[in-house]
Amino acid sequence: MAPLSEPHPRYRGPMQLGQHAPAARTLIHISDTHLLADDAKLGGQYDTRANLARMLARLERIEGADAIVVTGDLTDLGEPGAYADLREMVEPVAQRMGVELVWVAGNHDERPAMRRDLLGEEAPQEAIVRTVDLGGLRLIALDSTVPGWHHGEIDDAQLAWLRDELADPAPLGTILALHHPPLPSHVPMFDILELRGQDALAEVVRGSDVRAILAGHLHYSMSGSFAGVPTFVAAASCYTMDVARPPREVNGMDAGQSFHLVHVYDDQVTSTVVPVEAADPTDFFTPEWYARIERMSPEERLEAFSRKRESAT
Repeated sequence: MAPLSEPHPRYRGPMQLGQHAPAARTLIHISDTHLLADDAKLGGQYDTRANLARMLARLERIEGADAIVVTGDLTDLGEPGAYADLREMVEPVAQRMGVELVWVAGNHDERPAMRRDLLGEEAPQEAIVRTVDLGGLRLIALDSTVPGWHHGEIDDAQLAWLRDELADPAPLGTILALHHPPLPSHVPMFDILELRGQDALAEVVRGSDVRAILAGHLHYSMSGSFAGVPTFVAAASCYTMDVARPPREVNGMDAGQSFHLVHVYDDQVTSTVVPVEAADPTDFFTPEWYARIERMSPEERLEAFSRKRESAT
C-alpha cells in the first residue's frame, strides 16, 4: 500500500503538529435519513426532513472532505417523492463541497425505486453495488438488503463480485460501506434484524486490503472489529436510540443525531462522532493562535502548549 503522506489538495486546515502526517482522505459518513414524501413525519413525530437539513448545514462547514457516504435507509417507505426530495437536498451540498456522493441501500429502501428515482438508472431488482475511486482509496458500496425483509445478507453473487473487486489491491486500500453492520448489538431487537451469513463475508474480507467498514441500521453510534477490520456504525439523522436505558427498554428519541468523520492515515483509519447540536465555541483556539503555533519549532511548541505552569497557590 502506498503511503498517504500528502494531504488532499483541498485540505486547508492546519498541518499536523505531531508525529503523524495529515489524513490524506476524509469521508463524511451519515446514515438512516428515513425521508418520507410530502413532508410526512416518521411515526407521526419525527421530522426527518428538518433533521436532515440541520445535519447537512452542519457538515457543509467541513473542509477538505473527499466524499459523503450515506449508509442506507435513505427513505422510510421507498416512495418516489421521498427519493426525489432526498436527491434535491443532498446533491447540491455535495456539489458545493466538491465531494463524491455515495448512496448505499438499506432495508427500508426499495431497489427499483432507488435506482429509478435517486440514481437515475433502469429499475431492476438486482443488488445496488458500486466501486468509487477516491484518488487511490477504493470505496465499495455493498447491498445488504433482502427484498421483502428487514434483516440483512450479502448473497453469493455479490460475494463473488466483491472477491473479484478485491483481487487487486488499491493503491491506498479499500473502505467497505453497507447498511447492516457485521457486529453484535446489545439491543435484543437488532439481533433479529442482523446481517446474516457474516462468516462468508469474513472469508472474503480477511486478508484483503479492506481497511475499514462503514455501516448504519442501528440508529446509534458504535464501533468494533470484523475479520480484523475496524468497523464504524453511524447513528441516524432522523432519530436515535436511547441506549442509556436498559436493553429491553431501549427506544427512539428525537435527540443525539450525529455523523462521523472518517480519516484515512498512513497506517490507520479513525472515525470521529460529530454531534449535530452545537453551541457557540470559545475563542481560545483562534486562527491567529494556530498560525503562531505553526511558526514555532517542535521544541517551542512543547514549551508553549505542553509545559504545565505552576499554580498561583
